[in-house]
Amino acid sequence: MPIPIAPHSWHRNREGLGIWEGRGKVVATGVGTSPTARRWDEKPETSLGALTILAIRRAIEDAGISPDEIDGIVLTPESTTGVSNDPNSPAPEGWSDVFKMVDYPQAGITRGDIDWLLLNMPELKNVQFKMNGPVCMSVAFTTAAEAVSRGLTGTCLVVRGWHNLAGRYYVGQGAAARDTASGPGKYGGIWGMPACATTAMIFEEYCNKYGKNHDMMAPFVVEERRNGLMNPDGFFTQHRPEMITVDDYLSGRWIAKPANIYDNDLPIQAALAVIFTTPELAKHHKQKPVYILNHAQTRPELQGAIPTLAEWERSSDKMGRMLYEGAGIGPEDLSFENMYDGFTLFHQFHVEGLRFASRGEKRGYALDLYQTDISIEGPNPVSPSGGNNGNGRTRWWHHRDSILQIQGRSPSQITRPAEYGVSGAHMPNFCDALIWGASVE
Repeated sequence: MPIPIAPHSWHRNREGLGIWEGRGKVVATGVGTSPTARRWDEKPETSLGALTILAIRRAIEDAGISPDEIDGIVLTPESTTGVSNDPNSPAPEGWSDVFKMVDYPQAGITRGDIDWLLLNMPELKNVQFKMNGPVCMSVAFTTAAEAVSRGLTGTCLVVRGWHNLAGRYYVGQGAAARDTASGPGKYGGIWGMPACATTAMIFEEYCNKYGKNHDMMAPFVVEERRNGLMNPDGFFTQHRPEMITVDDYLSGRWIAKPANIYDNDLPIQAALAVIFTTPELAKHHKQKPVYILNHAQTRPELQGAIPTLAEWERSSDKMGRMLYEGAGIGPEDLSFENMYDGFTLFHQFHVEGLRFASRGEKRGYALDLYQTDISIEGPNPVSPSGGNNGNGRTRWWHHRDSILQIQGRSPSQITRPAEYGVSGAHMPNFCDALIWGASVE
């Protein structure tokens, strides 16, 4: 039987819903992160599946619980935004000597699969609830939060692995391991346009409207690398521990002007697992519980093949309003923001939609904010995780760090008390986000 996805009604995607019914009923405790790699070396022991199993076991150990306490799994099956194998490609030689196989031959290789995990992790013998959170781990987080709050699972794993195979990365639909372009991408991506090009065009429109420029991004990008290099689990710490400077950023090679090489995150292999449970069950977990106060979702409402500045601003404004409404807090309560940054040039849309450190301003202020102290030591920590740009492309470093910040054990811990934080991914008009809190007070 196919693994289901969350019903549409689970996603809080409109205003006027009031306080989230699950507020105070769901917490995160244990976190497990795999090692990283730039690309897969095609050995079973370093595969997406192997990294995911390792991350799960580390999360269970981090929570200080037994594997037989796990009764649910929510997983994001998609595992890359670059090159992937044909779904029917056979497993590489020696695969079946290491792992048991399911009917889907790419399970554990280029796709996450709950049944494959359970077959290869016999210690997870009490899992009854299974659900996929497609497209992004942010969807898996919000789905798991709903499942726990609704009493469908008591102690739930939230899981995503990423693979990165050899080959060109995401340069138009046709170059992404396909001979033809299909789906919505055929209208905007068939001419070899880099993935960051749409963001670059909207960023240029933003700069023209508000009198800003690309150079003003430098403090943010440099700070992200600094924060990322504090994280022992990040790709750059493990493989390329070089700090970048403002001059490096300003002289970076253009990819789709005004987006340069440092405005693009680096595809990697990695996996993350997090334990969600109830406050009652968390009392015997080793780590401090982090409350999920609300979650919200936006999806594209576009008038053309690509979004416009007005559409991104309207959607991210809506996200901010929905999050605060359901959580019962306001922007002034946030201790930090950890929104997605896969292309750095759209991060400020998330910041401004949340009104983070807005000083009463509404739009066009974020690049000015970047010129102030946005460090983990400062009054307005922006992306303390280092994000994808500071750690490698996963779309989950910011979620992971938000949990660790509030637990007081982030490797890039902010110096002010971490009471409330926000994280979400991915695009300004296609986003799932959560408010995290140290308590429900």
